[in-house]
Amino acid sequence: MEAQSYYQQFERNVEMILDAVRVGLDLRTTPLQTTLPLELYVLCEVLNQAGGQYRLTTEGLDRLAEFEQQYQQHGAETEAIMRRILEDKRASMRTPEGRVLTKEMLIRRLEFFNETARLVNVMRTQQALGSPMQYQHPHIKGLVLNK
Repeated sequence: MEAQSYYQQFERNVEMILDAVRVGLDLRTTPLQTTLPLELYVLCEVLNQAGGQYRLTTEGLDRLAEFEQQYQQHGAETEAIMRRILEDKRASMRTPEGRVLTKEMLIRRLEFFNETARLVNVMRTQQALGSPMQYQHPHIKGLVLNK
């Protein structure tokens, strides 16, 4: 089961992303600046729906450190919740779009963190190799040029 491997790597993925942010990887020019805090919020909602106790009070990428701290405090409980959600094929939750399967919501979040950890690793490698920064040219929308 692919979701099982995402679940098993989740803690490592969060640590990789947080470590990259701590060492100064600049995510401000990437969609991760917005999507990472949003996906983290949705993950907490999914976990809380199944009995978790996550309360995020910070904004932006600071949310990741706050989540990690809470995850370390409730790691075993959270792992049990994730395992229970992945095994339950019928549980659903209400979202603004309607009712969705809780299992699917969790799988999508786990996939997101897996892909984000991979992306952050690539960005760190590029930074370590001295690759030029990428930026959006102010006069040409949608085109990314080397600085």
